[in-house]
Amino acid sequence: MSLIYDGEVRIRKLELKPYGTNCYVVACPGTGEGVLIDAPSEAPRILAEAEGTEVKYILITHAHFDHLGALQEVKQKLSAPVASHPLEAGMLPLPPDLHLDDGDTVRFGTVALKVMHTPGHSRGSICLLTGEHLFSGDTIFPGGPGKTATPADFDRIISSLTEKIFVLPDHTRIYPGHGLDTTLGKEKSEFAAFSSRPRRPGLCGDMLWLSS
Repeated sequence: MSLIYDGEVRIRKLELKPYGTNCYVVACPGTGEGVLIDAPSEAPRILAEAEGTEVKYILITHAHFDHLGALQEVKQKLSAPVASHPLEAGMLPLPPDLHLDDGDTVRFGTVALKVMHTPGHSRGSICLLTGEHLFSGDTIFPGGPGKTATPADFDRIISSLTEKIFVLPDHTRIYPGHGLDTTLGKEKSEFAAFSSRPRRPGLCGDMLWLSS
């Protein structure tokens, strides 16, 4: 775990085995209230890092198994409500306590997280935005979008990115569900290069902006 930002909001990041999935503990420095974003695996590590934070919610970016392995144990120990988009609810290992719809706001202490429904990687994928910090789940990564299963899903993720993500300021920091952080300005620049070329028919799957 590393403290990756400490300002108006405090952000800690855990990269968890076996898929290198990121878990974030996001807290209000003034009150100690916070949220957990995804619960991939290694529940003891997550719980240890959450010590000292009054976890108000466990927020699930999407219901793929590599983001959920520790969810039941973490919820049991923290007694915090689980929240996801309603389209993901039926795929969770337990029923969510709350639904997160596009435009909703999750508040803890003085921090407000805006919910953005960004389908494509999954039907109910969400991103969470506070100030200049975007927790993107598997919607966008350094160098490309999240994996898509069909060309229609790829079209959906492109719409999600162009309509909701790429309209944010270039200095916005992106914290993805796997791997390193990135900046929106870098991703917009590489997407512009991708968009300037003819698109290969049937494009989907794992891809990078500069080589697809």
